[in-house]
Amino acid sequence: MKKYLLVIVLLVLGLTSQSQVLITLLLGDKLNSPNLEFGLDGGVNWTKISSMETSSFATKWNLGFYFDIRLKNQWWLYTGVLVKSNMGVDKLTDNDLDFLQAPVYEDSLGFKIPGTYRQKMNYFIVPALVQYKFKNNMYVEAGPQFGLMYKSWVEFEADVDGRDAIFKEYNKEKINKLDAGFTVGLGYTLFKGTGWTLGAKYYYGFVNVYKDRKGTKNSSIFLKVNIPIGAGEEAQKKAAEKAAKKKAKKEARKLEKEKKKSEK
Repeated sequence: MKKYLLVIVLLVLGLTSQSQVLITLLLGDKLNSPNLEFGLDGGVNWTKISSMETSSFATKWNLGFYFDIRLKNQWWLYTGVLVKSNMGVDKLTDNDLDFLQAPVYEDSLGFKIPGTYRQKMNYFIVPALVQYKFKNNMYVEAGPQFGLMYKSWVEFEADVDGRDAIFKEYNKEKINKLDAGFTVGLGYTLFKGTGWTLGAKYYYGFVNVYKDRKGTKNSSIFLKVNIPIGAGEEAQKKAAEKAAKKKAKKEARKLEKEKKKSEK
């Protein structure tokens, strides 16, 4: 029952993701507060699948939105959805293609066409990471990550008569829809903790990618940028107000001293 509930939750999040990104842009400044940060999450990741003959990482881009929720003091919960996110592996070998029962493309003379075969999978990814933020604006994070696969294919890319050609053989039925694993990471927030956040994290999956092969686990190295919507401006406004108050107090003390001096 829990498995099906998780599928439903991830599916709903995925189907509403496009509107959520728009909401992020329109309402982010209203949602941000000292205990809640809301914004865009984007970056690049290098991903592969274990127990395949190939060990080549595939490079992918990802984009989504995030919530950073204060739990207590310097402890935070980081979550959200990566709307556009991919997993997979690059440079599939002949044995890998045989296991996947993927077609091998040949020319009219029966010779194998040179090119690159890849496994590509589209996921909705939901992290649930606990963060500890240090006073120097660094943070560390760790926790589970969940994924819902909604599209999968073996891709062949080749140069055919001077033109790039891409062929796709969809194999969604061979892939487990749900993925789950563990993530660890670290990062730094710019502009004294009020600006963009730069981070890196590593993910290792606990669920087999392929239904018919054990040990095939997703793993990925993410480099990310978090862009808070409105939070930076609000923090800068508060910092300016604080500086103005400090300056006013300093001037008041100076006037008080001059007044006492003149009275003497």
